[in-house]
Amino acid sequence: MNPVKKTIALPDGREITIETGKLAKQADGAVEVRMGNTMLLATVCSAREAGEGVDFMPLTVEYKEKYASIGRYPGGFLKREGRASDYEILTSRLVDRVLRPLFPDDYHADTFVNVTLYSADENDAPDALAGIAASAALACSDIPFNGPISEVRVARVNGEWVINPTFDQIEEADIELMVGATYDNIMMVEGEMNEVSEAELLEALKVAHAEIKKHCQAQLELMKEAGKEEKRTYCHEINDDELRQDVHDKCYDKAYAIARTGAADKHWRAEQFGKICEEYLESLPEMTEEQLEKYTADQRKAMVKRYYHDVEKEAMRRCVLDEGIRLDGRKTTEIRPIWCEIDYLPGPHGAAVFTRGETQALVTTTLGTTLDEKIIDDVLNQSKERFLLHYNFPPFSTGEARPQRGVGRREIGHGNLAHRALKRMFPDNFPYTCRIVSDILESNGSSSMATVCGGTLSLLDAGVQMKRPVAGVAMGLISDKGNVKYAILSDILGDEDHLGDMDFKVTGTTKGITATQMDIKCDGLSYEVLEKALDQARDGRLHILNIINETIPAPREDYKPHVPRLITIEIPKEMIGAVIGPQGKVIQGIQEETGATISIDEDEKLGIGRVEIASKDKASIDAALAKIKAIVAQPEEGETYEGTVRSILDFGAFVEFMPGRDGLLHISEISWDRLDSMEASGLKEGDKLTVKLIEIDKKTGKYRLSTRVLTPKPEGYVEREARPRREGGDRGPRPRRDGDRGPRREGDRGPRRDDRGPRTFKHNNND
Repeated sequence: MNPVKKTIALPDGREITIETGKLAKQADGAVEVRMGNTMLLATVCSAREAGEGVDFMPLTVEYKEKYASIGRYPGGFLKREGRASDYEILTSRLVDRVLRPLFPDDYHADTFVNVTLYSADENDAPDALAGIAASAALACSDIPFNGPISEVRVARVNGEWVINPTFDQIEEADIELMVGATYDNIMMVEGEMNEVSEAELLEALKVAHAEIKKHCQAQLELMKEAGKEEKRTYCHEINDDELRQDVHDKCYDKAYAIARTGAADKHWRAEQFGKICEEYLESLPEMTEEQLEKYTADQRKAMVKRYYHDVEKEAMRRCVLDEGIRLDGRKTTEIRPIWCEIDYLPGPHGAAVFTRGETQALVTTTLGTTLDEKIIDDVLNQSKERFLLHYNFPPFSTGEARPQRGVGRREIGHGNLAHRALKRMFPDNFPYTCRIVSDILESNGSSSMATVCGGTLSLLDAGVQMKRPVAGVAMGLISDKGNVKYAILSDILGDEDHLGDMDFKVTGTTKGITATQMDIKCDGLSYEVLEKALDQARDGRLHILNIINETIPAPREDYKPHVPRLITIEIPKEMIGAVIGPQGKVIQGIQEETGATISIDEDEKLGIGRVEIASKDKASIDAALAKIKAIVAQPEEGETYEGTVRSILDFGAFVEFMPGRDGLLHISEISWDRLDSMEASGLKEGDKLTVKLIEIDKKTGKYRLSTRVLTPKPEGYVEREARPRREGGDRGPRPRRDGDRGPRREGDRGPRRDDRGPRTFKHNNND
């Protein structure tokens, strides 16, 4: 072994170490990254040749966490790691989005990056180290890569910037961003904020990038010492420069004419652009012998399509930069026409349609109880989630004829962005569990932002008292080399995203930004351009918020009739068992009698129990609430209760006057008349009667009840004088006759008689 190791000091004194040459040496590149007790192993393997007909970068990034890393067992019956969790998928996407643009355009070999968490710390978030681990593995390989890169999480906690904060610090932060960048340029941003300004967001990016530069420098030194500066040679594309020029000369003007028509229908544009390529292919002459020696007819066709894609991209970009004309004819700052409608579906608790241009989202809101909470059992996160957002992107939304095979990484990523955009505006201490579902019915640019806008409308329609409405808009960028000439585009189309240099999504309220996501595809982006993009995004966001406000100015004053009504009360921790009852019989009985749904949760920090009662019928809630209050209520002397006779004895009856609490109704307290026996009282087990609690014994906690005090005292009634109770002080000391008995006889008793024979015992019939 010849390991190489580098150390990076974080601002707070912690250290990140990167080491290669010890583990997984048969991979093309492998490194282990440590910070405290956290250790990640990153490996990368890339095929030597590209697959036939592949003209893109087939990159796969997998981030996995081992339960053993924190000394835990996986849940379920199999007790082994299974499908990736949402957290693992989101971390994989964060790494993928930074790496993918930095591979050479003509590199098409299958490449697999695997980052695995083998040791974890309960305080440190490992996802912040996944980016530098993946990049370092590439740096220590011979795979062509225009890096290195690194990712850091930057948070503002109590006004101070923190790099790679702990989980506790993340909870306290008002800005929390994951930033990925090379030494020169920011490539990716994703995070959430508590309504911060554009200037504060830019400051966070600068703080993160300054730290990333240190990480990149350490990787360059690691690559040099590991002897991996030379990268492999490859040839994954067949090119013909004469054919490339011919495609440009014969197709560019036609493509430019289509780009400047300003047609809003994307399918029409796609059809027209496609015709240009088809017509060119039909016009091609038979291949010469010289061409046949270099490539086949199918390879020539693939080359034409690749060259024409570049022509189409250039035409669209020059049309924007030179004439300011976008594909659908809008100005660079213009938002597509919007129409919204609330209460669109009668069944859901909240429903809305949000349509912006050719992007449409049907969003529903469902309110539930704590029984509907999502239980999270990840390696480092065991918690419950009460605010859920799910995003669905069916193929028909883009007119594709293919089956829908479950939820993919894209759906999870887009849903997570919308969730982060809305969650800080969700009301504090909201009693319901809330689930938003966004189904994208049409898509042509920024369906995640349509989800944010539709989610706001749906929440307001459901009667959720949001702090403020949230809207989002996606920004694009078209620039020439060096950003000498550039155009920032508001509310980008799908083609503008695909052919442009930036996809910058910004969500927020009238007060500030709540979430953002940015992917950069060009070589450099100045802070001046970013600042202008943020200012333009704010204008677009405020425009959309005005439309939302016109559609529904405020949340519904009350929930819809079919929304379950829900109340929450707090009870002493020690009373939780009494409410549940043995084997749950008490709580089940209350639910059966009242028709309400009851759930109990213990707050260990506060030492209380929270009881949640839900029902569509207010009378059911009131009945269940009364029964629970009766269980947890404390008996008070002098109070009157409705009781049930549980048992009859010679001297009285035991009456259950509160759930689980019995008191003695003595024969003398039943009536003002003297009763010779309990038979004369007429009481039977199961009888209902009103009793008064006249005494609680302070020593034993027993209860004395009375019914006679609830009736008028007969005229001439004379209370019998009670015989005075003799206390110990009245009787005087009890004499002890120790001295009178004389000495204890020990030795003069004689031997014990052993000849008495066997001992006999008397048995009663019960023995």
